[in-house]
Amino acid sequence: MSKKIIINIGRQFGSGGKAVAEELGKRLGIKVYDKELIKIAAKESGFSESLFTFRDEKRRFWKISNIFGSNRYGVGSSQAGLNDGEIFKIMSDVIRDIAGKESAIFVGRAANYVLRDFDCCLNVFITAPMAFRRAKIAASEGISEEKAEEYIYRKDKARAEYYNFFTFGHWGKSVEYDLCIDASKLGAEKTADIIIDLARKLDMIQ
Repeated sequence: MSKKIIINIGRQFGSGGKAVAEELGKRLGIKVYDKELIKIAAKESGFSESLFTFRDEKRRFWKISNIFGSNRYGVGSSQAGLNDGEIFKIMSDVIRDIAGKESAIFVGRAANYVLRDFDCCLNVFITAPMAFRRAKIAASEGISEEKAEEYIYRKDKARAEYYNFFTFGHWGKSVEYDLCIDASKLGAEKTADIIIDLARKLDMIQ
C-alpha cells in the first residue's frame, strides 16, 4: 500500500468495532491504536498510565490534583489540576503525531475530529442492535442481559458526552462520518470488506 491512509473507527459499546478495526489492520498491514494510545500518552506526558485509563473517553466535571512532576504540558505542580481539556489535548497530540508519521487505524477518542484537517482519513462508525450487544456483553462479562444493557447504556453515554463536548458534534450521527454500518449484519470480516471497498472507490488505497 503506497498511499498513507488513516481509518478512524467510532463505535457503540459491544458492536464489534474493535474486531472490525483489527480485521482492517490485518488486511491492510497497518497498526491499530486503541488502548495502546493510553500507554503512549502516559509516556509522552510523564503522567501516570492509570490516570489516562481512569479518564479514557470520559468527561468529568472536576479536576484531579496531580503530583507527577513537571512536564511539557505545564501542569505538574501539586497545586495544578489536570482537567478534561488537558487530558484531551495530550491524547489528541499523540494521535496527530502518529497520523503524521504513518498509516494507522484509530479506535475511538474522537479521532475523526482530532484529525479533521488530514485529507487521508476515512471515518467510520460501527453500530449494532441492542439485542446483539446485550447478548455479547452478557456472555463476555458473565453477567445477566439486564445488567449488560445497563453497562452498555453507561458506556455509550460516557462516549457520547466525551465526543459531543470536545467536538461540538454528535456522536454516532451519520453527518460526522463517511460510513455508518451495522457490523452485526455481516460480521467483522465482511464489514471490513465494505470499508476497504469504499477506501478503494475513494482512491485512498490501491
